[in-house]
Amino acid sequence: MEIGTRSLLFGVHQFVWHPNTVYLAWVNLYGKPTWKEIVCIIVHDWGYFGEPDMDGEEGLKHPELGARIVNKICGSEYQDLILGHSRSYTKVNGKEISKLCWADKLSIKYDPLWLYLPRAWMSRELKEYRAVADQSGFVGQDKCHRTWLRKLKRTLIQQARKGSQKYFGDELRWIA
Repeated sequence: MEIGTRSLLFGVHQFVWHPNTVYLAWVNLYGKPTWKEIVCIIVHDWGYFGEPDMDGEEGLKHPELGARIVNKICGSEYQDLILGHSRSYTKVNGKEISKLCWADKLSIKYDPLWLYLPRAWMSRELKEYRAVADQSGFVGQDKCHRTWLRKLKRTLIQQARKGSQKYFGDELRWIA
């Protein structure tokens, strides 16, 4: 079974748990989403299904499936919400980062350490994520998984706060 499929079935992007944490983050940042935004929250990572990597060439394209699905259900104006949730995808494809990106990043706030790490380990995502963190100098392999995750959480929460200010400026609906 490919890592992308494992991620959706029981890993970091688990198809029931992850959309719920993204929903909570969306409410935290922007207020209650519309039903079309909820559809986007649910399907935004479904493109990981069958992918052999999370951050590599194949995994990078994961927003495309969700965008096609949401186009059929909600209309073409919602495609960019999904395509723009991945910073890597936007960088490679010249798209703008969307509101969903910041809710997706903030979702880690609602994922307890004791639940996130076992899922990441079982799906084998942890190995890929830690290798990337080591290679980039973010957190070395010599540090424990908890140290890595704590730093990741702090970083993503700060990025979500800063990035989401684009939509509300000083009137941000931020709830710490």
